Amino acid sequence: MEPIIKVAVAGAGGRMGREVVKLVLGDPELELAAAVNRSAVGTDAGRLVGLDACGIAVTDDLELALAETKPDVLVDFTAPHSAVEHTRLAIKHKVRPVMGTTGFTPEDIAELDRQCKEAGIGGLIAPNFSIGAILMMKFAAQAAKYFPHLEIIEYHGDQKLDAPSGTSVKTAELISEARQELRQGNPNEVETIEGSRGGYYNGFRIHSVRLPGIFAQQEVIFGAFGQSLKIRHDSYDRAGYMPGVKVAVQKVMEYTGMVYGFEHFID
Repeated sequence: MEPIIKVAVAGAGGRMGREVVKLVLGDPELELAAAVNRSAVGTDAGRLVGLDACGIAVTDDLELALAETKPDVLVDFTAPHSAVEHTRLAIKHKVRPVMGTTGFTPEDIAELDRQCKEAGIGGLIAPNFSIGAILMMKFAAQAAKYFPHLEIIEYHGDQKLDAPSGTSVKTAELISEARQELRQGNPNEVETIEGSRGGYYNGFRIHSVRLPGIFAQQEVIFGAFGQSLKIRHDSYDRAGYMPGVKVAVQKVMEYTGMVYGFEHFID
């Protein structure tokens, strides 16, 4: 039997953080070591997510929680402005970071990879933990070899802070690994309204839709003479990400260095 993995959750009171706390409390292979949140300090983490009391009180001091509880893994769904610092704190205490927060630059990732290797631990930065979304990305990269003309449209709620989404950027990166840069469309094309053609990436466009009532969807549209192909993934509930989070928590124990992209954990 595999040893139980001790997990700290940052952003435990947020919409994704609550689902992670429920996952950990309900899984016999995981143990909740700490729940960190800026509000609800002192509240039992179980009560915070609508479950029975678990004996773990919410704290707002991440570093103290890591130092005192010594978890194996930190799962972080907080905000882009705090993500890098939280990752550094985890590595400092030899806690494996699993970051569901976007906002990392390539330079950040390279530096955090170096820190992880020096500490002898693994880490993961993942724009999306949905296994279905990862398959969508992989299928899109495969299709781009045969359908090089494409555009990405991603849909999220109107309160999402970043655009384009981390998922669409990761999809674009995977596509670009499989397809040479190709400047699409008419070379004399003119935008009469700035930005109407979307963001430019490696010759194709990414469009971000932000509306109330939408959760998370993305489609990659491929066009060719006489035919088109659409690869789409729809998420309807945050609980759908939790099987992927558990895979990440388990797999990160086997790695050394910072891994960018959950697809590396999916065979």
